[in-house]
Amino acid sequence: MVGITGYSTYIPRRRLQRSAIADAHTWYDPSYAAKRRGERAICSWDEDAITMGVEAARGLVRGQPPHTLMFASTTGPFADRQQAGIIATALSLEGDVRTLDVTASQRAGLGAFGQAVASFKEGSRDTLLVCSDKRRARARSPGELAWGDGAVSVSIGSETPLLEVLGRGVNSVDFLDHYRASGKDFDYDWEERWIRDEGLSKIVPQAISRALANAGVTPEEVAHFVLPSTISRAAQLVARAANLNPESIVDNLAGALGETGVAHPLFMALNALETRVKPGDFLLVCSFGSGCEAVLMRATEVIAKYESPMSVANALGARQPEDNYLKYLSFNRLLEVDEGKRGEAAEFQTSLSTSYRNRDMLLGLVGGRCMRCGTVQFPRARVCVNPQCRATDTQEPYSFRDEPANISSWSADYLAFTPDPPSHYGMIDFENGGRLMTDFTDVDLGEIDVGMAVEMRFRIKSMDHPRGLPRYFWKAVPARSA
Repeated sequence: MVGITGYSTYIPRRRLQRSAIADAHTWYDPSYAAKRRGERAICSWDEDAITMGVEAARGLVRGQPPHTLMFASTTGPFADRQQAGIIATALSLEGDVRTLDVTASQRAGLGAFGQAVASFKEGSRDTLLVCSDKRRARARSPGELAWGDGAVSVSIGSETPLLEVLGRGVNSVDFLDHYRASGKDFDYDWEERWIRDEGLSKIVPQAISRALANAGVTPEEVAHFVLPSTISRAAQLVARAANLNPESIVDNLAGALGETGVAHPLFMALNALETRVKPGDFLLVCSFGSGCEAVLMRATEVIAKYESPMSVANALGARQPEDNYLKYLSFNRLLEVDEGKRGEAAEFQTSLSTSYRNRDMLLGLVGGRCMRCGTVQFPRARVCVNPQCRATDTQEPYSFRDEPANISSWSADYLAFTPDPPSHYGMIDFENGGRLMTDFTDVDLGEIDVGMAVEMRFRIKSMDHPRGLPRYFWKAVPARSA
């Protein structure tokens, strides 16, 4: 049996209230008054598709490392730099891990999943698939209300799968429901009625029938049907065209999350796994974009005892309501603001050679451990910091990424530049003895104090905007319970 053997998710803590969006636009379009319900997940200024992908994946690499790491996204920050390689380095995976980016359509995530399953059957080994999207939408566009930011990761293998893949169906059609041209910031959408009637209702049922035929399963046997779509009643129309039970349609998480792009088919499927799927149930997962990808899976007995490193329920529960619409616009650079002289100074050119030489420290938070006395330190150096040791060239790599820590000192600085003032930073003490001066993120003024437990998160340290280069590092966040 080949299928999903584990999963973990990441949803940004901030949840923009749709009422804040509606209130900002009702003066122009009174119909926005009816669009106030629910919330959508939004990234902070220091998050992107890569940082979310790292956070979603880190819980699945603490055991056996994957043979292949695939990263699916349509919003990765680089057009010519492999982003799966950045994630692999941040997770401290060895150089022999195979890495691959998959992009260019909304079915990239489920398509990569299908390819990973197919390659496993042909003799490959375990694959870690990371799907992540942070889609930018014009102000007052439908996507501003409907979309959300998030990432999901799944491990694909044959050892005690939660969901066994039975069949796959593909319908590759160059149907333009939307597109984003190279060099453009935003998608261009076509009419919803055309997309629903000519696209979804005709293209998706063909992929479904192929997946069911390959598995030898009838439409009536499908208990759970996943089809992300922001178009009202689209899933119901497709279910009817494919002869599926309308009660099989799975919640699209529109009210609590928003549609998360290439990650959303798996978000919906895994949420169903946690809330309604029983062992033996058939789960049909579809993704629409440049055609359709359909995968039929069967739940196994393993789902009753599996505990995810970060379940969909816990990720949804770790939330902070946000009603500042201007902050959302600023974080996504949809509003041009004067960042002052200190903001300009933060845009110094990055030394690519220095970044490469220190890549395990910067991306993986790898310090050193003295093999003579056991003292750990960050950063790694030739000389041990223990005054009773001071041994030279005795340090081996040591990762601080998953080490718990506590705040030793902190400051909230309104003078230092940050896109989200005040700038919080200070000293943290790791439980293993290491120390680190670092930034704090996802905190409000007055929320942190000396002695508070913190965890490390992969974030953007600063942006080199003139050259389009995010500088990644690790920051501390309060160790909150979901």
